[in-house]
Amino acid sequence: MRNFKFAAFADEAGESLQEQIKALKENNCNLIEIRGVNGKNILDTPLEEVKKIGEQLKEQGIFVWSLGSPIGKININDNFENHIEKFKKAIEICNILGAENMRIFSFYVDNNYKDTREKVLKRLNKFVELSKNSNITLCHENEKGIWGDKASRCLEIHKNIPQIKAVFDPANFVQCEQDSEKAFEMLQPYIKYMHIKDADKNGIVKAAGHGEGKIFKLLKKYSGEVLTLEPHLWEFSGLKNLEKNENSSVVENAFSSQREAFDYAFNSLKNLVKEV
Repeated sequence: MRNFKFAAFADEAGESLQEQIKALKENNCNLIEIRGVNGKNILDTPLEEVKKIGEQLKEQGIFVWSLGSPIGKININDNFENHIEKFKKAIEICNILGAENMRIFSFYVDNNYKDTREKVLKRLNKFVELSKNSNITLCHENEKGIWGDKASRCLEIHKNIPQIKAVFDPANFVQCEQDSEKAFEMLQPYIKYMHIKDADKNGIVKAAGHGEGKIFKLLKKYSGEVLTLEPHLWEFSGLKNLEKNENSSVVENAFSSQREAFDYAFNSLKNLVKEV
């Protein structure tokens, strides 16, 4: 069995920091990809409060693996100067929490991929420039509807801006009607870590191994260590803000509680890993 390290978006287990800590510890997970805490996105949290959050996590032996930021999850034509200020705050938060990675996106482009290419690359380069004096790795996620939603465009990002690595999300590729294994083979040299969620052919999110994401095959090919669980099996607080033009139809919601859904997703991943 491979000795993977597990991280998780613990806001999918509970809204409060204490609920998140409890869920992580009870699932033997000491890494968090931090996103929503106490009902707010971490980027909307005052820095003094962020410091207290970091202290509480450290006291409980939990370390921030990555900042699950919404950076780059705006329209390519939206005000970029305001977004730059948000990015600068994200860098501060990474430094406060000791996060070595930051998840980013490549902007919603309204299907206008060709004409927006240069603008997208220019903005991503700006993020790299602003982060060059930090020890933070920017990791692009293949989100639905953004410029880098398909593997071919993700590859363009990484080849043009090699400082940006990939966080590979199999379910998102399935929802973009792309074979996740072929996408993985294209992007493998750039993958820093993986987000673990699965989806069926209708785009409904499933636990790892229960969809079309070929996660078992991907784990056999994956040379990294860290797997971040991102269940999306329950319509948790903040989900609607994460998905553009999406609704709860992408979530299975076959559970009696948020925590039950989180635990089921974690157990599914652990059972899959046992066979790798």
